[in-house]
Amino acid sequence: MSLGRFGELLNGPHIAEGWQLKTLVQPSRLVGANGMRFGPDGRLYVAQAFGGQISAYNLDTSETQIVSGADGQIIAPDDLAFDSKGNLFATEVMSARVSARRANGDVQVIADNVPVANGIVVHNDRIFMSEFNPEGRILELFADGSAPRIIANNLMMPNALSMGPDNHLYFPLVPLGEVWRVHVDGGQPERVAGEFNIPTAVKFSPDGNLVIVESGTGDVTSLDVFGGGRSRLGRTAFGIDNLVFSADGRLFVSHFTDGGVVEITTEGSEKQLIPGGMLGPFGLGMNADGKLVIADGMSIATVSSAGLVRRPAMLLEHGFPGYVRGIAVEGSGSYICSNSAGVIARYQPGAEAEIIASELDELMGVSILPNGNIVVAEAGAGSVLEIDGDNTISHLVQSLQRPTGVHACDDGSILITDAADGRVIRLKDGVTDVLLEGLSEPHGITEIKGNIFVVDRGSHRLIRFDSHGGDIEIVAHQLPVGISGEMRVNTLPGIKDLMPGPLLPFSDLVAMDNGAICLGGDEDGSILMIQHSL
Repeated sequence: MSLGRFGELLNGPHIAEGWQLKTLVQPSRLVGANGMRFGPDGRLYVAQAFGGQISAYNLDTSETQIVSGADGQIIAPDDLAFDSKGNLFATEVMSARVSARRANGDVQVIADNVPVANGIVVHNDRIFMSEFNPEGRILELFADGSAPRIIANNLMMPNALSMGPDNHLYFPLVPLGEVWRVHVDGGQPERVAGEFNIPTAVKFSPDGNLVIVESGTGDVTSLDVFGGGRSRLGRTAFGIDNLVFSADGRLFVSHFTDGGVVEITTEGSEKQLIPGGMLGPFGLGMNADGKLVIADGMSIATVSSAGLVRRPAMLLEHGFPGYVRGIAVEGSGSYICSNSAGVIARYQPGAEAEIIASELDELMGVSILPNGNIVVAEAGAGSVLEIDGDNTISHLVQSLQRPTGVHACDDGSILITDAADGRVIRLKDGVTDVLLEGLSEPHGITEIKGNIFVVDRGSHRLIRFDSHGGDIEIVAHQLPVGISGEMRVNTLPGIKDLMPGPLLPFSDLVAMDNGAICLGGDEDGSILMIQHSL
């Protein structure tokens, strides 16, 4: 028995006789990693906006403890800071709030109506924050909940900020690739430096230089804000979110893409502190060379048969198709993605996503028919849609409760799961048949040689059954899908115009060329491979 990344007890998975299970991607300890601060207890506190929680990491013991859970009062914490009394202040990027977690554990909202609340810094017990939107503001907040004071406004998406030795607040303007500053008393903001590749955060180092993390390249850059010189301190994987210095000057960097935290040493090398993993994982597919493809929310990932994870594209890159949930791969190699904004897009990393359909209602699984048409589950509308080469949409099935997983079979039939009423449905030649019912919350579905496999997220099981109504087998149980126990995780509302919500879970599976099934463990961030024993 072990603790999962949401703090729940895990007791599995267990595999049936005649099957074997391999962990292709190890569980992740964090659900993405965003803002970080060292607390008064010496532990490293890490905000996880897409996990809805804050964890504290002990550098001496490597133990991680959740201090604000995914079922708690703080929603989608993106950055955090402490005052001298031990109060923790957290920006809630999806709920337009800033909350204070008092030293006794009580939580109080100290500011609301702060859209896309993002960076936060405490200096001499004064609280400052930024709003990550195209008309972003720099604000001073007050611990007693008094109305914020506007320091600057109409800024292009200011992100994680830092107080400088000159009594100016420094902050990156992410899409412009620039760092700006403004005096804490107000006045005209001014540009400090530019030509950074997606700068997401800045902090002053013990030697007085401003350190900028560049999410687009993974560079960690030191800038002399008064002399103008700059140098590279090190490089890590792209997808950097934030950084923090310890009391003794050690530099740590977080990644929103995979929840990893690394130390950048004084020699410029990278030392892993908290291993990265999957943010979800959500939708699964397979590309032409047999690699697993994952829609992982903030990025698209591929996984080799040896478990090597690569991320060819991420959200902040130009042209990326939003917060991705479902995925399939066309014969051309293009990804067909569904996202949280109700969009279906065709995407090649490095290019602009092509919008195929939009304004749909809570899209989930995606599959490709033998004729090349796209099938997608529109869960919010109770529909399964087909989209042809001219981007014409047809409603194949309507009046379902919550279609979630879809799989296009070689004969042109379509397998559908309905997560709300616990059924598996087959659509063939315009006729629907119920193949299986009585499930708890079926999600992903696939077929191998007449055998249908479905992951029942609600009961944590992988089920196999004969498509002709034959035997039913529990292939695996106590799988890391859904949430174990009594915890009720908060539904994340998303961010208007950037990644509209709700940001819903999706536990998918896909059949690989070797006959194995890959399954996404959305509870612990793992990816499992299951196949018949030899």
